Amino acid sequence: MELRHLRYFVAVAEAENVTRAALNLHVSQPGLSRQIRDLEEELGFLLLERSAKSVRLTDAGRAFLVESRAVLRRADEAVKAARVVASGQHEELNVGYAPMPTVSFLPPALRAFRKQFAGVRVKLHDLSPEEMLRGLHEGKLHLAFLVRPTRAMLRGLHFEEFVHDHLRLAVGRNHPLAKLRSVSVAQLKNQSLVAYSRKEYPEYHAYLRALFGGTKAHPPIVEEYDDGVGLVTALETGSGAAIMPQSLELTTGSRIKLIPIVPSPSLDSDDYFSPVMPIKNHQ
Repeated sequence: MELRHLRYFVAVAEAENVTRAALNLHVSQPGLSRQIRDLEEELGFLLLERSAKSVRLTDAGRAFLVESRAVLRRADEAVKAARVVASGQHEELNVGYAPMPTVSFLPPALRAFRKQFAGVRVKLHDLSPEEMLRGLHEGKLHLAFLVRPTRAMLRGLHFEEFVHDHLRLAVGRNHPLAKLRSVSVAQLKNQSLVAYSRKEYPEYHAYLRALFGGTKAHPPIVEEYDDGVGLVTALETGSGAAIMPQSLELTTGSRIKLIPIVPSPSLDSDDYFSPVMPIKNHQ
């Protein structure tokens, strides 16, 4: 049995017609039929039920089709990997990310990716959302993990939900609200907030506007920070509270108290979204 036998069988099974499969493979119909019969004789059982105009898989044929596709896929991957080694070149994947929201899934995802695609070098770029979007548009990044921006900012890009994260009120351990088990949006309207920089994280401020749209007053933002480290430090020192994802606890541990917001914030998913997203070019 050779790989060509498997390719011929898969082509016939998918086309459900020997003539059509022969045209797709650019081989003669009699030759293709002979190759399939040779394969069946070697296996000792029928793969196809034949009629005048079409063929159908037998039960054994259906099982063999699944395994044949897997063998051919692995063979193609082996060829690609060998070509990379032979050429002495490695493909490179440039990925934008923010450390804090990706800490729960990025390390295991990278391990799995490198195990399957050993010839691809992944370069991580710690950037703000604005820088990631610019990098995608300019072709400097292949994909990026970030909280979904507004529809206008996504123009020309494709996104898929990767992880859904719950929002929490984040406070230092000595904050007056730290003893609460939950908090409502209305309770926050007079609280001082610390937040990400409006310039670097416009989608975060758009979310805050939508979140507090039903209250009489938007909580005052007393400090803004360009990165998560500065924002967490401000929380620890009691500068204010912040609206942050649940995944923050993976990097701060017991240093920060995360309080559920009830009812859980829910916004129009066409405008704002809380999950971390991979965003990639259409090409």
